[in-house]
Amino acid sequence: MGKTEYDVVIWGAAGFTGKWVAKHFYDLYQGSELKWAMAGRNPDKLKEIASFIGDTDHEVPTIIADSQDEAALLNMAKQTKVILSTVGPYAYYGSLLVKVCAESGTHYCDLTGEVPWMRRMISEYHEAAQQSGARIVFSCGFDSISSDMGVYFLQAQAKAAFNEPLSQIQYYLMAAKGGASGGTVHSLLNVIEESKKSQEVADILENPYALNPNYLTFEGPDVQDQTDAIYDDVIEKWTAPFVMAAINTRIVRRSNALMDFSYGKGFSYAETQVTGSGIKGSLAAKSMASGAKLFFALASKKTPLALLKKYVLPAQGKGPRVDPNDPGFYKIKLIGTTSSGEQLTAIVHGDADPGYGSTSKMLSEAAICLADYEDALEVGGGCWTPSSAMGAALLKRLRANAGLSFDIE
Repeated sequence: MGKTEYDVVIWGAAGFTGKWVAKHFYDLYQGSELKWAMAGRNPDKLKEIASFIGDTDHEVPTIIADSQDEAALLNMAKQTKVILSTVGPYAYYGSLLVKVCAESGTHYCDLTGEVPWMRRMISEYHEAAQQSGARIVFSCGFDSISSDMGVYFLQAQAKAAFNEPLSQIQYYLMAAKGGASGGTVHSLLNVIEESKKSQEVADILENPYALNPNYLTFEGPDVQDQTDAIYDDVIEKWTAPFVMAAINTRIVRRSNALMDFSYGKGFSYAETQVTGSGIKGSLAAKSMASGAKLFFALASKKTPLALLKKYVLPAQGKGPRVDPNDPGFYKIKLIGTTSSGEQLTAIVHGDADPGYGSTSKMLSEAAICLADYEDALEVGGGCWTPSSAMGAALLKRLRANAGLSFDIE
């Protein structure tokens, strides 16, 4: 890329997660050598965000564009090294921006969890991104950095300790406190609606290797994600289906493929959510499993879906109540085993609500990493995952600036 005016442009800064991304940038980087701007389609809302982040003098530049205006998006892309996008559902609002970035050589990252959309973007724009040099990196929020970088960290530790990778890793969400934003919920609903209309989308959702380069022919050990309450003998607790598993597991498997199967072609990975021990843990796991099945059943029907949107679920652009004195948290345990039987456990901890607080910081640091702000990345253009594109450089930034810790237990 030639000389650009900005390192990072935050696209969708006026949204619920976008405003927290902007605040992270303002609090940590305003006045530094990092050059950044906020972008969106509504100038009045961008002014409101300036007030929210504390930019009373309106020092942060703004760019006005619409997600369906290719010329405006191209003009924005030409001004920056990286576009950070929080504008979802991405199947509705994100495709044209990916096209523009892939063709113009502008790096891109987002927080999507829409597997069918990612599959389509990879198929359509991976080669264009390779040719232009654009690094396109999806899923840089709680889904799926905590999973992808947690596995990357644990595998590196295993190779150093045992001189071989872990052939199997199980992810356990041990505890979390937070809430989902409207954008996240509506992205999930959009995927459900698409799967009912398209057999191709349904097949992608059922394929555990849907994001692998050769996803139609690749055969690995992993099958369906957990759907029922299960007692786990390893941690001796009850577990329930984890809603993000369908996204995270496919990102981790794509990372393995993009890194020349450094975890092994027979690498197996799964995710679950821990509910506790005894009768209480059992009842909680069974309740969560039943609730998840009921939600997906209702979301697949037109009338119940409309009622859910109107009376139950948060609207797009809205999110959970934010208490600065109680920012939320999450704790993840990753237990891995090598083919020779060696075992290693890692703990990943985040210091904020996974849905917006931690996500906004992870996404911000991923964008800054993509901009080669302090560490030059070795990979060229293409559709990457967080670990395969940024690896150790991102791990360092997450620990230093995003409130994440990665430790061996």
